Order: sequence, then structure tokens, then C-alpha cells
Amino acid sequence: MSVSRPAVHPVEAPPLTDAAENPPRVRMKDIQGMPGTPGGLALRLAQFVFAVTALGVMVSYANFTSFTAFSYLVAAAVIQSLWSISLAFIDIYALLVKRSVRNPRALSLFTIGDGITSTLMFAAACASAGITVLIGNDLDACLGRHCATLETATAMAFVSWFAVCPSFLLNFWSLASR
Repeated sequence: MSVSRPAVHPVEAPPLTDAAENPPRVRMKDIQGMPGTPGGLALRLAQFVFAVTALGVMVSYANFTSFTAFSYLVAAAVIQSLWSISLAFIDIYALLVKRSVRNPRALSLFTIGDGITSTLMFAAACASAGITVLIGNDLDACLGRHCATLETATAMAFVSWFAVCPSFLLNFWSLASR
């Protein structure tokens, strides 16, 4: 009787050259301050609050339209506040549905928008600071408390810009790391 006997043949594992050369991509963790995180929402709300504060304080000064820099600050604060509140709504939505905002097109839009609004806000704050120094120190034309109003509006514009910078840098970093 011819019965077959089981035979064990060793099998080699396939070489790991492909995995060693091309390790699997690991997604970057959500860093606070990026879109769709609680830190990102906090930055957007801070941008909005300080831009609206700068806008409100500047508009409370009756003669702000007589200086181009102050009108520019009002325009930049309006643009910054609209941009920040719209992205805050996107962050709120992303947090509610527990989704990550990692779409390259969305990140590109956020990065470009943050870059433009931060540049506008910084330029407006610098121009307003220059006119405020000119009025207060060089011309000695500070009547009453309008210089304090102008300085407060300018300070709020700078603080709003300080809140935009981390958002822009984190968006740019996330976009560049793709």
C-alpha cells in the first residue's frame, strides 16, 4: 500500500525591501490651533473678538474718516472679523461632527485667507500706530481722550494680528507637511 506522507517544506518570508524603503505614512496628530480643533476655535474667536473690539473703538472716534490709516484699520478689522467668524463656524461644525479639516483644498484656502487677512491687519495696525504717534507726540494735537481711543483701537488690532499668526503658521505647516 502506497500511502503519502506529509512533508513540511519551509517557506521563506518575502523580503522587506519595499516596506523598509517606503515606510507607511503616519498622519500628524491634530495639534491645538489647527482647523477643527478646540484650540483652533479659541484662536478664531480671539481673532474675532479683538478685531470687533478694534472696529468698535475706532468707530466710536468721530473723526476717524479724516485719516486714511484709521479708515484702513476699520476696513481691515471688518475683513478680519468676517473671515474669523466664518472659519469659527467651520471649526464649530467640525467639532460637532467630529471630523478633521484635512482637505488640501480647504487647508490651502485657510492658509491663503489667513495670510491675506494677517497682512492686512498688520499693515493697518502699523499705519494707525504711526498716525497715533504723529498726532500724540509730534504734533501735540491730543485733545481730550481721543488719543487713548486711537491707541486702544491700534492695540486691539495688534492683538488680533497676534491671534492670526499662529493660525496662519499652523495651517501653512500642515499644508507644507502633506
